Amino acid sequence: MTVELLLEGNLEDLNAISAQAQVDNLGYAGGVSPVHAWQLFNRGDALLVDVRSGEERKFVGHVPESLHVPWATGTSLTRNPRFARELEAKAAKDQVILLLCRSGKRSVLAAQAATKAGFTQVFNVLEGFEGEIDSNQHRGLSDGWRFHDLPWVQD
Repeated sequence: MTVELLLEGNLEDLNAISAQAQVDNLGYAGGVSPVHAWQLFNRGDALLVDVRSGEERKFVGHVPESLHVPWATGTSLTRNPRFARELEAKAAKDQVILLLCRSGKRSVLAAQAATKAGFTQVFNVLEGFEGEIDSNQHRGLSDGWRFHDLPWVQD
């Protein structure tokens, strides 16, 4: 089963994703598409945690009602040494947690760190908020949360 084929965003789908993540030795529960993440979050089945910097959230936009625990801070993106403790202050270790960054790469590192800290159901939101850079050095034109026209706001 691939994430892209998930249509309903069920919690049961996460079991299959987690099983494949174990086979692939990812070090976290696996990845979900932005649409699947939105369905789970919107129904209250998961927490959505934005791991981008505060500057990114403010100037690029963010998902309404998402939590914020930066994986890295400042414009130089210095690793946040308190990430696991800050996450634990906002989420239970057995909750379904969806981590969102710009392109889905930093959130993988954050998911691995959260898993090492004892969180058991941490998933990466594939494609991230803005998506990958295309051949013209632009983001958001082929993938990402905003590309899929999912809810977001900008300060």
